Amino acid sequence: MEKAWQLGACEAARKVESGEITAEGLMRSTLERIAEREAEVRAWRHLDPEQALATARALDAGGHKGRLHGLPIAVKDIFDTADMPTSYGSPIYAGHRPAWDCATVALTRSAGGAVVGKTVTTEFAFFHPGKTTNPHNSKHTPGGSSSGSAAAVGSGMVPLAIGTQTAGSIIRPASFCGVVGYKPSYGLINLTGVKPFSHSLDTCGVFSRSVADAALFASVLADRDLEDAAAPEDAPRIKICKGPTWPEVQPDGDSALAEAARLLGNPGEIALPKDFDGLPQAQATIQAKEGSTSFFFEWSTRGDDLSPVLSKQLRDGRAISADHYDAARVLAAHCRRQLAEVFSEVDILITLSAPGEAPEGLDATGNPAFNRIWTLLGVPCISLPGLTGPKGLPIGIQVVGPYLSDPRTLRAAAWIESLLR
Repeated sequence: MEKAWQLGACEAARKVESGEITAEGLMRSTLERIAEREAEVRAWRHLDPEQALATARALDAGGHKGRLHGLPIAVKDIFDTADMPTSYGSPIYAGHRPAWDCATVALTRSAGGAVVGKTVTTEFAFFHPGKTTNPHNSKHTPGGSSSGSAAAVGSGMVPLAIGTQTAGSIIRPASFCGVVGYKPSYGLINLTGVKPFSHSLDTCGVFSRSVADAALFASVLADRDLEDAAAPEDAPRIKICKGPTWPEVQPDGDSALAEAARLLGNPGEIALPKDFDGLPQAQATIQAKEGSTSFFFEWSTRGDDLSPVLSKQLRDGRAISADHYDAARVLAAHCRRQLAEVFSEVDILITLSAPGEAPEGLDATGNPAFNRIWTLLGVPCISLPGLTGPKGLPIGIQVVGPYLSDPRTLRAAAWIESLLR
């Protein structure tokens, strides 16, 4: 018999609304699943079961609040929460208690979402990893920076989780943990109350078990209706796009993309304009420069409490000239205009979410090579599970659409999802 924690978000929401299950019953099942997996996966930074149950009981006692009513939801620990500590993955902020909820958490609660707790993030959502392991093999990384959020969904602890992406922090861990990861178009979801790294790049997104579940959650966070957009449609116009970082692919990733192409009827490849070759470095330049100002207070006053990898990034960022930074932004703007021409021929592009399976070891979070340019271009991206590598670990397929084409991109992703599964 299926347990409540196994329900996808859309199905669980329907059952809570109909009275088939209660929010408290769903939360108890969720907490039982967390108790089964947390010792190995270590996805949570803050978890208070009694508080979570009290939240669920309060939802049962009141009227139906909205589309997320009763759904257990995990929140990455760079999102401010008024009733839970927010440490941003850093000892500098140990025990920090914000006075308010960030915009996304406030919207989640207003729609009836039950925040279970805060999930592990890498230090300030950069590369220095936390304690989380891959839910499919604890010797491998779950990816980052949204490590705990992806692993919590991938291990069945929660149906939905919030994350962010500056380089590859939603799409890459979604791939490694075998879940759907949706990074919307830049600016679609409000980031007020989220610890910033790069104001030009940071994007809020979600993890889920299906495209429909992601569309449900994102509809609330973006304050727009995306749910119908996740219904499968007729075959979209698709091209495979390997991009300028393809030399960094692993053999297992190469094989996975070839298998995806076969399942999609071998749609053929499309080449990006030559100017796109400079985008990976442009993204790294912008991230480093903006991060060096975002964390100037921490670096200048508590530098000894920063990891060596972040300290180096901030030093390097301070050394980037204004001209070099501006040139990177000008290139990005130029390529955004060129990308519109690319999409005049196709509806979506298909590429890998990561170079291959999750690397072994927990001292790094993997390579964001296949995410950098799409984050810089600000376009919607969705990582879809369904394929595996030779070690039995997931490999995600990334669906990329034009800027602000999120409904169409979600529809295409749902169509592809049905083939990959």
